[in-house]
Amino acid sequence: MDKLIEQFSFGLFFWQLLLFVGLLLLLRKFAWKPILNAVEDREDGIKNALEAAENAKREMQNLQADNDKLLKEARAEREAMLKEAREIKEKMISDSKEQAQAEGDKIIKQAQAAIESEKKAALADIKNQVGNLSVEIAEKVIKEQLSDKDKQLKLVENLLGDIKLN
Repeated sequence: MDKLIEQFSFGLFFWQLLLFVGLLLLLRKFAWKPILNAVEDREDGIKNALEAAENAKREMQNLQADNDKLLKEARAEREAMLKEAREIKEKMISDSKEQAQAEGDKIIKQAQAAIESEKKAALADIKNQVGNLSVEIAEKVIKEQLSDKDKQLKLVENLLGDIKLN
């Protein structure tokens, strides 16, 4: 250190100081200013990106809320449609049951009417056959009974006796 102090020169010091200050001014004008401007631009870009990200986040939250609302509305509408479909199905089933019951009752009534008419026709046919048989039997009996005079008188008496009793 003593050697530095002994060899110190004001002229050299002045020129070195002057070059150093000049270098600082040149660096400030051509290097630091563009570097600081680039840093400031980057800082502004980052701030803008953060604001845009925050806005996008808020917008996504709003969209999510809207989506949830739409989803709830869609679910409610689906439930209403399912309920309506169930009601329509139940109404159709009950209408079909009522219609089937009415058709069944109608068929039963028609069958009963057909049975009744067939029964009446059969009874009329039986009466006709019984009448015909009775006439044929009576014919044969009367022929046989009328062939003999004593039997004819007896028959007339019996018939007269039956008429008085009735």
